[in-house]
Amino acid sequence: MDTAARSAHPLQWSLAVPVKVLARAKTRMSAAAGPHRQDLALAVAADTVAAALRCARVRHVIVVTDDPLPAAELAHLGALIVPDEPRAGLNPALVYGAGRAREVAPDAGVGALSADLPALRPDELARVLEAAENSPEAFVPDAAGIGTTLYTARPGVPFSPAFGGDSRAAHRARGARELLPPDIDSVRRDVDTPDDLRAALALGTGPRTAAVAARMPALTAGN
Repeated sequence: MDTAARSAHPLQWSLAVPVKVLARAKTRMSAAAGPHRQDLALAVAADTVAAALRCARVRHVIVVTDDPLPAAELAHLGALIVPDEPRAGLNPALVYGAGRAREVAPDAGVGALSADLPALRPDELARVLEAAENSPEAFVPDAAGIGTTLYTARPGVPFSPAFGGDSRAAHRARGARELLPPDIDSVRRDVDTPDDLRAALALGTGPRTAAVAARMPALTAGN
């Protein structure tokens, strides 16, 4: 397809977003979040999914979760919900979610997006997905330069995510193209620690994350 044709018919994407059972989510935030840890995990996921759904390049968001609370809340936002199958870890769950996405929209590309991007901007995500259109497989490294926040595969390309540990190196080793267009800070800023959350708040998070963060004295005190 030539450049003019791609511009007239831009590739759409379905994104699989893994959401942990809230009781096991955001454990590295326990000291700072206190009793608000599960609320924070749900707020971060909700702001991520809401932003992804507002992206012009995104056709569907498929949330992979076994927790009924985020399932109900994220379905209300417009996400499609599928169970964590085959319960063999993150990457198999993402492969399952991507498979369901391809059943729903076989002409769309598929991606795996971190649920931990509360500052996500739809226009920045669109910029990344536009760049991903040009490669069979692609990925975006996280802000620390070690992990991955987004992995994509074009239609017809095997979906082979390598999240966990040094996933940036793992995706590179598998031949996926690293995407680092300018001004995509919100796509790279995942949140696992209090310092991560402070950085996301500085970028400007979605309203749910901001509201929970405001109830965390340890965070605002800089502890």
